[in-house]
Amino acid sequence: MLKGLGNLANLMMNARNMGSKMEEIAERLKQQRVIGSAGGQMITVHANGLGQVLQVVIDPSLECHNDRELIQDLLPAAINDAVSKAKQMHVEAMKEMTGGLELPGLDDALKQFTNPG
Repeated sequence: MLKGLGNLANLMMNARNMGSKMEEIAERLKQQRVIGSAGGQMITVHANGLGQVLQVVIDPSLECHNDRELIQDLLPAAINDAVSKAKQMHVEAMKEMTGGLELPGLDDALKQFTNPG
């Protein structure tokens, strides 16, 4: 009975430590940057490691030619590229947090996170 309580206390302590590590990782990812692009870098999207879009840069030549349709096609592709890179950064941070532990199902869960649908 007492041994079970010790295991429960250990589990709760680990959960508390995991929560603080998650906060640290989130803060670090918020400071890191990725750049997604489309159309040979005619549109670039800057995002943080959390996938929040920070800046969109459109090549002036697209604006000069008033190529609205091309911009509308390229913009989602550039955003998706940046978000994909941010997700990969997040996956790497999660793997780092586990300290290389082989947790059953972790790789499958992370694959679903980076490749939804």
